[in-house]
Amino acid sequence: MLKITYFGTTTLLFDDGKDQILFDSHFTRPSLFQYIAGARVKTNTVLCDRLIGLHHIDRLRAIFISHTHHDHVMDAPYVAGKCGAMIYGSSSAKNVALGEGIPEEKTVVFQDESKYTIGDYKIRIIKSLHSKPTILNNDLGVPIEKPLVQPVSPRDYKEGGSYDFFVEHGDQKILIRPSFNYIEGQLDGIRADVLFLGVAGLAKADEDTERTFFAETAEKTKARLVIPVHWDNFFASLEKPVEGMPRLIEKTDVVFYKLAKYCEAHDVNCLIQYPCTSIEI
Repeated sequence: MLKITYFGTTTLLFDDGKDQILFDSHFTRPSLFQYIAGARVKTNTVLCDRLIGLHHIDRLRAIFISHTHHDHVMDAPYVAGKCGAMIYGSSSAKNVALGEGIPEEKTVVFQDESKYTIGDYKIRIIKSLHSKPTILNNDLGVPIEKPLVQPVSPRDYKEGGSYDFFVEHGDQKILIRPSFNYIEGQLDGIRADVLFLGVAGLAKADEDTERTFFAETAEKTKARLVIPVHWDNFFASLEKPVEGMPRLIEKTDVVFYKLAKYCEAHDVNCLIQYPCTSIEI
């Protein structure tokens, strides 16, 4: 049995009763005003400590970073240091870690098709694509070239390259696709029971893009269960009621409608997981 806790955006905690693995690490969630204004922010250590205690994050072995925008990596150094975990990611993720005092030997720079075995987990790194640039997010491919020391502007967390994670645990196969994008043919031959699917951008996608996106993700993997991620408002505190993204950025109701219609038409189970809740698979 595998317990998976979702903390919003794309932060997922896997727990098999022995070892815990965290995919992305974002709890602090600076406001949209702070982001636009370029305010200097830092990890909310009080909130992180509360969530670490409440969710019994006491056997954390590793944190895998999909890319280095603030809503994926901001709290990784603090959580890794607090829990004694390794940080796996791009060279940009390493610079985020080094900037907050994580020793170099506690970081691993991965590449496309890198593979790791941690306890009973087998984790494969798959090069991916971030969703298309927006007015709030136009730094795709830009690396973080030197250690990043908080407090910093959220905009200082450059994308640094994007990755998916294919996780095998016993007979279970899980794919984490954080971003709404695809590389044609990338997932040929990969089968997953559960697909955590980034959907930020789906509402505005035209029919051709939507059709190809699903064909290159859910259809290729033949997932039995699709769980959307990156749908909630990551500018809103986890200590307040969860809401979808601001409507000027995304129409979350339309996102859920499009996903539900796809799953209905293809006889695929669909689950919307509320942040700070867990499921067992």
